[in-house]
Amino acid sequence: MEHYRRQLDKRTAAVAPRPYRRCCINADHREDGRGGVSGGVVVRQCWEKKAGKERMTAENELDIKEAFQRAQKGHNNKAKLVASLRSRYNKLEDKTLFHEEFVHYLKYAMIVYKREPTVENVIEFVARFATSFQSPSKSEEEEEQEDDEEEDPEDDHPFLSFHLQLPLESHKANSHAVRFRVCQLINKLLGSMAENAQIDDDLFDRIHQAMLVRVTDKFPNVRIQAALAMTRLQQPQDPDCPTISAYMLILENDSNAEVRRAVLSCIAMSPQTLPKVLKRTRDIKENVRKLAYQVLADKVHIKALTIAQRVSLLQQGLHDTSEAVREVVCSRLLPAWLLRVDGNVIELLHKLDVENCAQTALDMLKAIFKCTPTEELLQNRLQLDNRKLIPMESLTCETVLYWRALCEFIKAKGDEGDEMLEQVLPDAATFADYLCGYLKAVPVLSEEQRADFNQLELVMTKEFISQQLIHLTGCVDTNEEGGRKHVLAVLQEMLALPQTPSSLVSLLTEKLLNLIPDDHRCIQTVAEIISDVREPIMEASQPVDENESRRQQIQLAEVKVRILEAKQALEECITAQDFSRAAELKDSIIELENHRNDILQEIAASSQPADKETRTEKNDPETLLRCLMMCAELLKQMNIKTRIGPTISALMSSLILPSIANAHPAVRNMAVLCLGTCTLHSKDLAKTHMVLLLQIAQLDEVKIRISALRAIIDLLLLFGFQLLSETGAGQTAPPSQSADGQEDDSPVAEEKEDVPADTAQSILVMLSEFLDSEVSDLRTETAEGLAKLMYTGRISSAKMLSRLVLLWYNPVTEDDTRLRHCLGVFFQLYARESRVHQEVVEESFLPTVRTLMNAPATSPLAEVDINNVVELLVELTRPSALIKPPTNTEEVCVHDYLAVRMCGEMLKDPTAPEVRLYAKTLSNLELSRDETVRKDLLTLLQQLVQVVKDRVCLRALEKMIHQLADAKEHAELLSGSALQPLDVNADETAPDDASKSAKRVKRGQRKACTAKGGRKPSRAESSEESDGENVPESVPVVRPSRRAKTAALEKTKLDLNPLINQEANVS
Repeated sequence: MEHYRRQLDKRTAAVAPRPYRRCCINADHREDGRGGVSGGVVVRQCWEKKAGKERMTAENELDIKEAFQRAQKGHNNKAKLVASLRSRYNKLEDKTLFHEEFVHYLKYAMIVYKREPTVENVIEFVARFATSFQSPSKSEEEEEQEDDEEEDPEDDHPFLSFHLQLPLESHKANSHAVRFRVCQLINKLLGSMAENAQIDDDLFDRIHQAMLVRVTDKFPNVRIQAALAMTRLQQPQDPDCPTISAYMLILENDSNAEVRRAVLSCIAMSPQTLPKVLKRTRDIKENVRKLAYQVLADKVHIKALTIAQRVSLLQQGLHDTSEAVREVVCSRLLPAWLLRVDGNVIELLHKLDVENCAQTALDMLKAIFKCTPTEELLQNRLQLDNRKLIPMESLTCETVLYWRALCEFIKAKGDEGDEMLEQVLPDAATFADYLCGYLKAVPVLSEEQRADFNQLELVMTKEFISQQLIHLTGCVDTNEEGGRKHVLAVLQEMLALPQTPSSLVSLLTEKLLNLIPDDHRCIQTVAEIISDVREPIMEASQPVDENESRRQQIQLAEVKVRILEAKQALEECITAQDFSRAAELKDSIIELENHRNDILQEIAASSQPADKETRTEKNDPETLLRCLMMCAELLKQMNIKTRIGPTISALMSSLILPSIANAHPAVRNMAVLCLGTCTLHSKDLAKTHMVLLLQIAQLDEVKIRISALRAIIDLLLLFGFQLLSETGAGQTAPPSQSADGQEDDSPVAEEKEDVPADTAQSILVMLSEFLDSEVSDLRTETAEGLAKLMYTGRISSAKMLSRLVLLWYNPVTEDDTRLRHCLGVFFQLYARESRVHQEVVEESFLPTVRTLMNAPATSPLAEVDINNVVELLVELTRPSALIKPPTNTEEVCVHDYLAVRMCGEMLKDPTAPEVRLYAKTLSNLELSRDETVRKDLLTLLQQLVQVVKDRVCLRALEKMIHQLADAKEHAELLSGSALQPLDVNADETAPDDASKSAKRVKRGQRKACTAKGGRKPSRAESSEESDGENVPESVPVVRPSRRAKTAALEKTKLDLNPLINQEANVS
């Protein structure tokens, strides 16, 4: 900026600093869908009568009036008009009359606010004509020569300076049309000037100050043009640049999306502005997010972004709710990043932290592959050897992730991709050996080595590569029996090896179970692996035949399972008093035990007589954790209808239940997960262990408590509260299982002294206490669980719903994004689902308001805006908000009951502070047409008028009374007519109400974000033509046909010629 300041000292100012013009001034950004229109000007000067000394009499040259008339038509060549009029101007000795007449005709366009094509053409013509007098642009060498010779630069052309100064006199005009055209013309003039143009220093400052005022204008269109006009006035190197500061303020606070888009299109990129642009990728409006990604793709180098910013952009952009935004990320941002790395996808992966964001990298690669022709996918493939494998020494996190993504993308093509997959992936047996070799090479660190960060990082990298190779087993062709068996054998061997990292156990188990279609075989296989890991066979001093030893171990495991099954059958027979069958089973058990002893003897005989093999049970935390991981993955993959058999029961008694009492927290947590998943397969098991899960949810560490709480919620969702009523005798029936999905609310919260007597009440009290927990994760999990239970109809409690509403508005949960999002979605879905749910919301209305009104000043609830809470509850209970609105408008609706409740509350204490709130809310209700309800409500309102003293309340109540009386008279008139009453606004109010409801549910929690949010967006978020002073308010009418619209549009096109001719005749 030093060079720029020196130019200012010489009374000339560069319109835009050259080093930043490429990122600040872009023709595509200036147009931005607005047809290149960027500003407007009005000059208010006295027009004197034309003097006759100097007549412009050239026949082959246009006069000013004709030039303006021709300029209105878009098909005319404006370059010829400019050249002709300029030729006439150059021949004049006294330019004053030309200036005055030119401004006179320009004023006709300056007072038109509507974006008429004729007016836009005139503004474009004026800008071209004014800038045509500018000196031709000079090269940098010529400028340097002029600087060396210390020659003063030539002043700007007087006509151009005249038209740059005139608009500034009217930028504060009362008419928004004048202000709009002022900014538009200034923008067009500056934008049409040469790249290295210079203007007077004082003029530069005047333009700058005027546009800084106009970017805060009341009308969005004026703010848009002012922001675009300042595009070439930015000074990115100056940290205190007022233009940059104004731009950043607009991006943060302007309520109009088009204004934010305009600023995004022209703001210069710098370390100061980059965070503001990144924040717009999370804007509420789709078009703003879309443009933000386009700006980042065109103006920001990938190296200017941190790894976290790159990952965040990909995560948000590739999963955006808008298809258009996702398309921009795939078609603009990713190609721009690839261009910066010369098309090297592996190098692009190096720019991301693929070890910590593998899924984001996979999504990015999938998007790149979709935009890549099929033939190029194999041309750019990895450096595979003749075995179609990457050499182990060449494996990196980026290459293996690319390999996996490419194979998964090709496999997803189905039969079409089978041939291509064979070119990038070997057969199953070869890949299984490759995987086994790499997994065995992963080192096992001792406690001392774990303290070395470099060695720990190396092992973590190898584990990540191992995970991707294991994922690749899902792409290998396992249809051939031999290959599939080989892969199964390798996976089983890896699970049994003690040096296999624990982080790979779950993934290995998942891939193993995917290759075994039968649940019972899966259970048997995993049980054998757990037995081998938990009770490994100690090797003898001499090597033994491994195949024979394996066969003996399999036989021993089979016999053990048969013994367990026979013992369980024996217990069932004794319970059923089938003693004959029990005797037979007892004999078979003896035979099986003898057979087991024989096998054990064979195993002992196969070793040296001096060294006998022994099976030692291992109970160290690492071994138990590995076994529990395999068990948890098995239970997760099992079909929910698969019953718990003897093998799972044996695992429960020998592994899962003992591990719950383990001292190691990770082991306990995994055991609770296994127990919770196992109980989902058996109702009897759930009854038995529900009390244990309840104890864990209250007493253990936070992470384990959350796991137990999830298990309890899942059990209640699956089996309902009947599960609790059947666990003990004398307990009452669960209140949640009524025909309509409701429960009696009184035992949930009102009879708390009797709650411990019932397990269902105990659970609800426990969940209610968890909502007050200081641990955010536990509080969030509880709220989500209660929302699921209420939405599915397992519980129906107005007081519990009130607790959730208060929790959502509580400032304490402001940073808990997951909780806010979950409850925000739940309230809408729950209330819109059925009339029954709306009645629950209506019952929670008064308790919620009372809680907020009575909150002490020290409570966080004292900061909640009660008006916003009431608006939310009213919107949720609107009959029109239902997914299936009632067709009978005469039926009594929820708002009728709510109105009666509020009137009753006001009659209890007419002087209470909430009376004004209730009176205001009454006018927002959507009442039914039931005459009985309206009559009763009218009676209550008349009673209220007699007792309420507050003037504001009285006006609201009297207004409500008049509305009801008018509606009654209208109904009486219609009752005598054969025609049915027609609600003209019905089709328009329903969507409006739904949109308001959606906005309010997403919106405000605090006073600061609720008061202004209700009214301003209606104007700010409107289209460009919606903010005019002379634009009449829309009236609900029948929608015209397309032909009628076209005819009306032709009639309303503005032509300036009649106005110009009329003025000429008058003069």
